[in-house]
Amino acid sequence: GGPVGRLRQAAQGSPRPSAGSPRPSAAVGPRQASAAGGRGRCCPSIAAGMYRLRKATMIDSRVRSLPATMATALLPVALAGTIAFGQGPARPPRGYSIPLVDLAADTERQVVVDREDGQYLGHPTTVLLDDGRTILCVYPKGHGKGAIVLKRSEDGGRTWSDRLPVPASWATSREVPTIHRVEDARGTRRLIVWSGLHPARLSISGDEGRTWSELTPAGAWGGIVVMASVEKLRTAPGHYLGVFHDDGRFFTADPRVTTPVTFTLYAARSTDGGLSWSAPEAIHASQQVHLCEPGIVRSPDGGELAMLLRENARIANSHVMFSRDEGRTWTAPRELPGALTGDRHVGKYLPDGRLLVSFRDTTLDSPTRGDWVAWIGRYDDIAAGREGQYRVRFMDNTRSADCAYPALERLPDGTIVATTYGHWTAGAAPWIVSLRFTIDELDRRAATARE
Repeated sequence: GGPVGRLRQAAQGSPRPSAGSPRPSAAVGPRQASAAGGRGRCCPSIAAGMYRLRKATMIDSRVRSLPATMATALLPVALAGTIAFGQGPARPPRGYSIPLVDLAADTERQVVVDREDGQYLGHPTTVLLDDGRTILCVYPKGHGKGAIVLKRSEDGGRTWSDRLPVPASWATSREVPTIHRVEDARGTRRLIVWSGLHPARLSISGDEGRTWSELTPAGAWGGIVVMASVEKLRTAPGHYLGVFHDDGRFFTADPRVTTPVTFTLYAARSTDGGLSWSAPEAIHASQQVHLCEPGIVRSPDGGELAMLLRENARIANSHVMFSRDEGRTWTAPRELPGALTGDRHVGKYLPDGRLLVSFRDTTLDSPTRGDWVAWIGRYDDIAAGREGQYRVRFMDNTRSADCAYPALERLPDGTIVATTYGHWTAGAAPWIVSLRFTIDELDRRAATARE
């Protein structure tokens, strides 16, 4: 038991699951994924295409005598094994063959959320409030760092407020802020804002974002893009899973960077509606492919979590991991098709049950590489490794791939409000933009694109 016991199991490797069996964890966790509450699906094509961890470096036996927090801190190095690319079927294509819908010229859709001459504004996240029309947006004044700005739209993203008052500590943020809705076991609903690096800090609002607490350390740990995704769990009311990554620089107060660098995915849990969080546990680490910025999507039947992952070494497609036990254990990562390859995946279900996943396009072979794009398909397409239905280019980014940490909200009438940053004007600093559209509009354009 404990982190060392889980590490030893990871070092022993994981057998490939047979068809129809629950997906086991190939990274961390002595427990097998439970099939309760789900289909226990694992088709042979998925199993054959999975990455399989080779033997990881074993921790010296002396680690067993260390305090749990110190042993956990060593996990990024000890879990860092090599990853063998899938055997059997060919690796997924570097590009994609599905149609592309291009909205980049639809300037009438583009609503300016914030823009300041000469000031970098980037990396927004949003949350839709309970009235179904008010959206809050947070973002930094700087590239992945800087004072946190808060804005509010009370008409579903058509117009935005001026910059709103925020706590003084928000000016000290050194990372991308993220905003999330949480609810405790008594039904008290709150909003939380995270600011990462070390230590990860948390700000809380109990009045729908009108006032906030100061940023306060959540523990003696940190990371990059904390929390990239926060998922409400089915284990009990008020339970949440938060996921993020680190490369050894920020998880502990003293950097522990390996050579070559190890990218580690972490998960932390809250059992009190997001007010406090457990010490994070490593769920995967690799020195070969650099998986980061996890975005979680729950299956339509509720029984499975899919974690979509950026691949930062730029040697492979994006990846996906699955959990059927509310994030306690995860499958080994496997490559996604080129159609889903990008950075900072954020997904929302559409009224008809399909998924829209928004991201920065880093597909290795793509005419829209570096732009703000989205993928339309079904959850089962992700599970089966299929390309999906079609892609959308929202806007044309004019400078490299510096754009699109995207935020997505679905309004009660089905309208999607998509918000992000980018170099939308050549030669100018990046600014924040919001788009509104319906899936019917996109489907009509996709039908034309197929003809």
